[in-house]
Amino acid sequence: MRAFLFLFLLFPLIELAVLIQVGSVIGVLPTLLLVVGTAVLGSVLLRVAGVATAWRARERLARGEVPEQEVLEGLLIAVGGGLLLLPGFISDIFGLLCLIPFTRRLFIRNLRQRAQDQALRQRAFADDLAARTGQTRPNVIEGEYERRDR
Repeated sequence: MRAFLFLFLLFPLIELAVLIQVGSVIGVLPTLLLVVGTAVLGSVLLRVAGVATAWRARERLARGEVPEQEVLEGLLIAVGGGLLLLPGFISDIFGLLCLIPFTRRLFIRNLRQRAQDQALRQRAFADDLAARTGQTRPNVIEGEYERRDR
């Protein structure tokens, strides 16, 4: 958690340093045009990719399926578009990675794998804790009954 906070506070300084370096190499006006251009590109890509993902989610819902892939893709598209709207080149790189379909699906695959691993670890910890404390599952007897009221 401390590392995340440190990176969150350090990120604007790194973005500013990169902007200054790029501005000193290619000039101020081209740098500003690049920053504004990526913001416009981000808003256009956000709109196009977001609409396409929403249509795919709607189709899956119409078939009676849960659109979990589309929801995750929509979340990454929103994050990517937001990152492209931020001024800076590092955020633009991460934003583009979130908007490119191949890398977006790769991120989602890794995210799902990490979530499954975390769920397995939590389940194993809970089972281990129950075994150490001597708690066992209650015996369940399955059966059927019929109510006979007079």
